[in-house]
Amino acid sequence: MKLLLVDDSKFSQITASNLFKKIDNSIEIILASDGKEGFEKYKRNNPDYIIVDLLMPKICGNELIKVIKEYDKDANIIVLSADVQNKVREEIMSYGVKEFINKPLNENKAQQIYNIMKGENHGER
Repeated sequence: MKLLLVDDSKFSQITASNLFKKIDNSIEIILASDGKEGFEKYKRNNPDYIIVDLLMPKICGNELIKVIKEYDKDANIIVLSADVQNKVREEIMSYGVKEFINKPLNENKAQQIYNIMKGENHGER
């Protein structure tokens, strides 16, 4: 499975990479630090899933999701963000994302995301 992780925080990238590798060492993790780089890596690598933060430079997560969905309406996107306002969550979910998970990422949330990627049931948000 190929996973594209788009987050401007190196700490978040390292934490997420370590948690997902602990769950399944065979996951190929592709990192991007902003929306522009994320879209380029999406086109080049064709990942199975994309995890997107919302607050990023160049192209924010909201715009990245729209651009990816225009490029590939079947893209599997999960939002992982500290922005938990209901209005924002509702807007993002209307774009057709699979799930909106609140930061910070921990082992339980990483397992929940992994289960979603494997087609299993949802859990804690």
